[in-house]
Amino acid sequence: MPLAEILLAGFLLVVFIVSLLANLLVLICFLYSAEIRKQVSGIFLVNLSLCNLLLTLLNMPSTFLAILNHQQPFSDCICKALGFLETFLTSNTMLSMAALSIDKWIAVVFPLSYTSKMRYKDAVLMMGYSWVHSLTFPLVSLCLSWLHYSSMYASCTLHAQDAPETRRFLAFTIVFHAASFMLSLVILCFTYLKVLKVARFHCRRIDIITMQTLVLLVDIHPSVKQRCLSEQKRRRQRATKKISIFIGSFVVCFAPYVITRLIELLPYVKINSYWGVVSKCLAYSKAAADPFVYSLLRQQYKKVLLNIINRILKRELYPSSGYNSSLDTEHEYCLHRAS
Repeated sequence: MPLAEILLAGFLLVVFIVSLLANLLVLICFLYSAEIRKQVSGIFLVNLSLCNLLLTLLNMPSTFLAILNHQQPFSDCICKALGFLETFLTSNTMLSMAALSIDKWIAVVFPLSYTSKMRYKDAVLMMGYSWVHSLTFPLVSLCLSWLHYSSMYASCTLHAQDAPETRRFLAFTIVFHAASFMLSLVILCFTYLKVLKVARFHCRRIDIITMQTLVLLVDIHPSVKQRCLSEQKRRRQRATKKISIFIGSFVVCFAPYVITRLIELLPYVKINSYWGVVSKCLAYSKAAADPFVYSLLRQQYKKVLLNIINRILKRELYPSSGYNSSLDTEHEYCLHRAS
């Protein structure tokens, strides 16, 4: 086996293990914590984790076997089912991320009216639309027999085998990626840039108050003043860093695969098979990154995981007098103000 295939198989195996464990942890935290279940965003996170988990358990092993054996790993019937699921789950995860960005935008930009604008019923309706939207394209591709094994991507996916179908398949592929990847990307950019604008506005207000305080405190020690100025800089960078991770991870993981799928349909364009598999593995890696980007690195989820570990070990994590952690994100801060 060539070194490139060994590296690809190893990378996919790591993505599989990380994605499986991380998404399971998100679901465990949701089931364990009543506080997380009360949050409307929890619906979007559960839907995202479930889709990523199914993609991990059903589609990644198929691609892994195809890389090792250089052939379709299962029968045509199973391959069509896997292609159907891959198309549905990938589109659903993108729309779930778009829904999370809308939830964040409403929470930060309209904090006082968040509870009335984003209710559980609204979140369920958004997820219902996401499912219907995501099911439309695999159903059409199934009816038109466009779900086959593609050796270029070492996976069962959207693929037209007949030459006369090329033009219709090209139009279908453009519409599919426009209605999933591009739509989600536009929503992510619009909502998170609005959130960033509000965050920077509040940072400027805090900076003004901080500077006025430092001017009044003439006897303050220089080291304390330096720490305040350093905290100002970190505060300004924190929101930009978070927004960059949200949008950047989406683009880095999905854009190469989407662009490759579109370019391969152009006449006289030949895509390297290794690059096809690499772009596919990058798309899979988003399933491993999502739990950390949206959940597990937040203080609330860390606290729940520590509680679970200490409960297993039969220990008390916090004293009975109670523990009140600081709010972790702008979302939680706005929810606290609205309540």
